[in-house]
Amino acid sequence: MGIKQKIVFRLAIIYLMFGGLVLLILFELFNLKVIEAAHWKEKARTLESSSIVIEANRGNILDENGQKISLSVPSYRIYMDLHAHGLTSHLFNSGIDSLSLCLSRFFGDKSASAYKRQLVRARKNGERYHLVNGRKISYMDLQQVRDFPIFRQGKNTGGFIPKQYDERRHPFGSLASRTIGKLYGEKTKGGMVGLERAYDNVLKGTNGVSTWKRIAGSWIPEEEIPPHDGKDLVTTLNIGLQDVAEQSLRKQLKQHDAHHGVAILMEVETGAVKAMVNLYRARPGVYIEDHFNYAIGEAMEPGSTFKLASMIAALEDGAVRLTDSIDAGNGSYAFYDQIMTDSHHGGFGKITVRDAFEKSSNIGISRIVFDNYKDNPRRFVNRLYSIGLNKPLGVEIKGEDPPVIKYPGDPSWSGVTLPWMSIGYEVKMTPLQTLAFYNAVANNGEMVRPMFVKGISQHGKKLKEFDPVVLNPSICSVATLEKVQDLLKGVVERGTATNIRNNTYKIAGKTGTAQLARGASGYDGKDGVQYLASFAGYFPADRPMYSCIVAVNSPSNNVYYGNVVAGKVFREIADRVYALSYEKLPESSSAKEVNEGVYPWSKGGPEDELGVIFDELGLPVQDRNLNTEWVSTKALEHTVKFRSKSIPRTIVPQTKGMGAKDAVAILENRGLKVAISGVGKVVKQSIKPGRPIEKGKTIVIYLE
Repeated sequence: MGIKQKIVFRLAIIYLMFGGLVLLILFELFNLKVIEAAHWKEKARTLESSSIVIEANRGNILDENGQKISLSVPSYRIYMDLHAHGLTSHLFNSGIDSLSLCLSRFFGDKSASAYKRQLVRARKNGERYHLVNGRKISYMDLQQVRDFPIFRQGKNTGGFIPKQYDERRHPFGSLASRTIGKLYGEKTKGGMVGLERAYDNVLKGTNGVSTWKRIAGSWIPEEEIPPHDGKDLVTTLNIGLQDVAEQSLRKQLKQHDAHHGVAILMEVETGAVKAMVNLYRARPGVYIEDHFNYAIGEAMEPGSTFKLASMIAALEDGAVRLTDSIDAGNGSYAFYDQIMTDSHHGGFGKITVRDAFEKSSNIGISRIVFDNYKDNPRRFVNRLYSIGLNKPLGVEIKGEDPPVIKYPGDPSWSGVTLPWMSIGYEVKMTPLQTLAFYNAVANNGEMVRPMFVKGISQHGKKLKEFDPVVLNPSICSVATLEKVQDLLKGVVERGTATNIRNNTYKIAGKTGTAQLARGASGYDGKDGVQYLASFAGYFPADRPMYSCIVAVNSPSNNVYYGNVVAGKVFREIADRVYALSYEKLPESSSAKEVNEGVYPWSKGGPEDELGVIFDELGLPVQDRNLNTEWVSTKALEHTVKFRSKSIPRTIVPQTKGMGAKDAVAILENRGLKVAISGVGKVVKQSIKPGRPIEKGKTIVIYLE
């Protein structure tokens, strides 16, 4: 055999061997795929495993009194495993008609035959997680559906799979909704804004997992890691005070057709935010809370409320005394090529530094600052920085707009920056930053960070408590502090805010009326000049308990001054908070004088309840046990006198001035049905007093 033939022979053998190997591989594949397919499928099925996520329950958000202001309410969608191990053909075929009928009657969206076709088709397709109906149902409804034919056999036999969805609800509606926050649509993303986002890791908990393994055709639990539910957030908010603040602000926004407004109420000593309202005009006359957190996220030129910072700087540096005179001229003054004006017609002329502040003279304050700092503006700005006005507060709610306090040398600094900065222009602060500053003045010079959460709890047990955070232990000297505290009282007693003065307790604060910058249009846009009306202060002025700021953006109807638009809201909030918190507020000297000579006045009420209250207070009552339903009271020098008050049972009584509880009791005892609108004391009723009683008729009482 020649060499050529040998080579051909060897190649043929190689090809035959290779071909045989290929045939062998193809045969094995055919054997696995066709001949032994059923065997290996069964083998794989016996080794199948599955993991199911067990979702943790999200924690609740509570107000300071433990009331739930955000909680998760479960709802369910119904799924079905059409190839559950125990779901035999006999069970399915014998129960499908009854199940379809029950589903049709319960959901009411299609016929029983349509449900039967749907489920038969799903079983034929081998669906293991079939959505029976997309509508979410309540827990009570779930118990009813769970008892339907086939479903009542459970998951492994009946294929019944309810999937839980936790929907976040706010029991008090829109109250504080922007502060509370909300979740993303997809639960796995957690909190989107507000406290829901800031404390998402605390609230969401940790999901668990359940692992199942199929052995000999049956699902056997292999391992289960239980979920750890989220913890509860105990906030500083007081839902009652939140309601007071929101009602007061909403009423004023409607009256002045303003674009949006803010009201914040804070505890002086701790910085605990008791209420924070952010209302936006969604359409004429309709204001909503859940739009944007203006209190934290919108830094604007504050206007005259910033004059407090200018006075602190000037007094601290010894530039002026309150008794010094300043020439405010005829109401118009030129700083280089810019004209500054005062709102007071004809100007203030020569006035004291005290009057310049209390009457909010732009020219007076700006001349104080310009004349004393024009050669060294850094000294003035450094003083503002030492207070901490240039730093964000660092509150836990995301989105804080940082303050803007220019520094000499900045590209935008000009010759007129200093005088305009002194009256609250060319600077920017959020309402909450301004309030923190005023709160520091009320808090003996100590600036604390506004706080929204006071603790974390679970199942009613306290796990963690948060203490106030001091941002600046002393914003100025004691001497300066006492002077500016006196100035803030003077604004209300003698200055621009005399309209909110009252004889029950004293208020200290400052009005603000600032023109709003409109980008490239400057301060005079296509809609004319728009204003920010504000009032920042605290009460009671002698021994402060609460600080508060009200800011109203773009009021219309040609009324825009801070004392009228914002001051009125401040006064209404303060009045109602003072009344609600009377027992907590420290006595003023004037109150002590009254209490030492005359016992306290109270509204009338049920004789037995008022008797208990006066007994608890240790106050002697004259003419007890009158055996009457209702009494009025009269404060005497050394006692309180009860007087019988007759309320006829055949005519509609007068309930004006009563609390809701007393009014409802009296009206229902006379056979009327009562509907309530609002919160507080009765201000009017739908059926006039003196009308004959019509049993079963509904009367509406309006509270404010």
